[in-house]
Amino acid sequence: MRQHHRHQQRQRHWHDGEAALTVGTDPAPIPLEIAASYRARTRGLLGRDGITGALLLTPAASVHTFRMRFPIDVAHLDRNLRVISLTTMPPGRLGLPRLRSRHVLEAAAGAMAGWGLRVGTQLDVHPTGRLNSG
Repeated sequence: MRQHHRHQQRQRHWHDGEAALTVGTDPAPIPLEIAASYRARTRGLLGRDGITGALLLTPAASVHTFRMRFPIDVAHLDRNLRVISLTTMPPGRLGLPRLRSRHVLEAAAGAMAGWGLRVGTQLDVHPTGRLNSG
């Protein structure tokens, strides 16, 4: 039996900046960077040596890893932030677009498995100024 959820994220107007990501029912926040502008999405993780937490590209249906310095986990998300596909991409690859993808989540290779991400996992994004307190 399939349930249809009208998730609060659906009507969100996204902006570049910091947030917190929660995975499924785990309340532990994961640092999240949101790339919603064309410039931020285009830059993505290019030129970086790594990432703490994750990067959310929105809107996005596909990614590439050309000129990247490290392999990444890629999760394609539907409009309700539910994982519809997962893969790990080494540098120098072009990912195929996913038909229902509205957002793409990127993280260092292996990170998503550690967070318990799998196809069907529901994600939540919470605005925050509290992640870097101190």
